Amino acid sequence: MAGRFDPLTRTAVRGGRTDVPAGQGAAAPGAKPRVWTPEGPLDLGLTLGPLRRGPADPTFRTTPDGSVWKASQTPQGPATLRVSRTGTGEVHAQAWGPGTDWMLEQLPALLGSGDDPAAFVPRHRLLHASHRRRPGLRLTRTGMVMESLIPVVLEQKVTTDEAYRAWRRLVRQYGEPAPGPDAVRALDLYVMPTPRTWALIPSWDWHKAGVDAKRSTTILRAARVAARLEEAAAMELPQAAARLEAVPGIGPWTSAETLQRSNGDPDAVTTGDLHLPGIVGYALAGDRDADDAVMLELLAPYAGQRHRAARLILLAGHTPPRRTPRMPRGDIGRL
Repeated sequence: MAGRFDPLTRTAVRGGRTDVPAGQGAAAPGAKPRVWTPEGPLDLGLTLGPLRRGPADPTFRTTPDGSVWKASQTPQGPATLRVSRTGTGEVHAQAWGPGTDWMLEQLPALLGSGDDPAAFVPRHRLLHASHRRRPGLRLTRTGMVMESLIPVVLEQKVTTDEAYRAWRRLVRQYGEPAPGPDAVRALDLYVMPTPRTWALIPSWDWHKAGVDAKRSTTILRAARVAARLEEAAAMELPQAAARLEAVPGIGPWTSAETLQRSNGDPDAVTTGDLHLPGIVGYALAGDRDADDAVMLELLAPYAGQRHRAARLILLAGHTPPRRTPRMPRGDIGRL
């Protein structure tokens, strides 16, 4: 039964499925190391997968030696993090750059040390199967709000392909190469721009990246109050969501998608999504036309764990058959 719930679909990828090859690569030179042992099973791909913005994300890489590489703009400056697992279950991490100490201190939270998977009790056969197949799923907590918020704003009201293209272009054009040795430079990793740099991007470059005025203006507003928004990483979900949604252009969908990553909140269910209610409704009740109200009713038995339940449904890939054409791709940069 469980085997039928694990196709490699766009829905599963949206749920955070990122393949990380098995193995442990050799240590790269010039890094500050840290070894950490998780208390239970840990799947690096599932845990860190939601931080990846498409297969060509310039801030995220996986390599054949079993490593995950992440470049971040930390509170202490840019940093590159490399994470891999050994056969004994240990996590080996290395970091480079001014934000090295901050990244290594944040490592356990990034890998879900504050998450409690035992709090989730599946009450549906699909959720039970999906949960059983993924014992290493942990909800990441990056502690960085702007790093999650900006790509989420870029995803508002457009296809993921359009959003990923805009993210790649703007990060490569206005970010900086990730710090580290030749091994890092060979991966072509970039650190996202600082809030000040985002605020200085001219209107024509937003246009060339395919970002309309509504989304670019929202990012500019957020960049101007970035310090206040970063404080939301230490808040409880209702207060954190209220802090983000005080910025015009940021609504419940954007705040939930952001806080799922920055705060690792297991209950930050996404509302206002075009597809998620139908996916959840179809998976749990056979109702492909479910709206937000129906979705929340179906997820009510998982109160406190609704985001985890939604992720497990997405990872199961059990979606309703398509009835309409895909949303057409647009590129205002060609106008």
